[in-house]
Amino acid sequence: MATADLTNPIFHDEAAARAHFEALRWPQGPVCPHCGVVDNATEMKGRTTRPGLYKCKERECRKPFSAIMGTVYEKSHIPLHKWLLATHLMVSSKKGISAHQLFRMLGFGSYRTAWFMAHRIREAMNPADPAPLGGEGKIVEVDETYVGGKETNKHANKRLAKRDHLGGKQAVVSLVERDGRVRSFHVPRVTARTLRPIIVKTAHRASHLMTDGARMYPAVGKEFANHSSVDHVAGEYVRFGFHHSNTVENYFSILKRGVVGVYHHVSEAHLARYLAEFDFRYSHREGLGVTDAMRAAEAVRGVVGKRLTYVQPRQAA
Repeated sequence: MATADLTNPIFHDEAAARAHFEALRWPQGPVCPHCGVVDNATEMKGRTTRPGLYKCKERECRKPFSAIMGTVYEKSHIPLHKWLLATHLMVSSKKGISAHQLFRMLGFGSYRTAWFMAHRIREAMNPADPAPLGGEGKIVEVDETYVGGKETNKHANKRLAKRDHLGGKQAVVSLVERDGRVRSFHVPRVTARTLRPIIVKTAHRASHLMTDGARMYPAVGKEFANHSSVDHVAGEYVRFGFHHSNTVENYFSILKRGVVGVYHHVSEAHLARYLAEFDFRYSHREGLGVTDAMRAAEAVRGVVGKRLTYVQPRQAA
């Protein structure tokens, strides 16, 4: 799939989309989800059989299955080619794309369909078992910020500026590996108690931890190979070209421009999924040699084992 080639048949033809997804999920041939046998199945070709249905040839199994079983696409009434197109649009838009824009571009009957679809794709972008950031000889920057959109962009019943000293914004802590990946987390409060478990679990202990001068970092910094900080309060932002937290600050600028300029407001209930979306694009960015096509393929592979029913995101709203 060429970079940003929206004329590719996988975005318009259901058979091409299905073949593309099967190749991504089953690079070694069909895998039966019932017994786990690889490449020992027959595609069913009956006139009344739905396309993409296989039957396991193992004597003890003989059960039907398809590539979309156990994925976010299972039991979806949205054509697979529209799923692939929506995924491509989301991963190739640096600051994201709104559900309203997907609704208009994909020709859905309702905005709610596009909204729910986007959340399912974000769920697919969330790594199931991510490796720790950093390692020996590597630097991991840590910082916190507050996101939630401008008050003027929010519905009247969500404007908390007069009731909340943060103006309704939510605390986010991010760990960025220099020249590498990022992981972000929504935290209830920015304290040593809430940040330490996240930092020690997400960053490799052999890493050089880089932070600002906030008082909650020195204690956890002792648990890593090295810890350095810069004093923003005193106007220090870079020391010797090495000591700085500019990498994580740059990531925050992308995140905030997306929240304010594209989504306008992100609710606390869904913030984790939006963070997963921005983390995914940053961790698979062009600067690391990842093209739009490669990024989209990786996001599509992530749909396995992440079925999300309509009631789940709605209950969280």
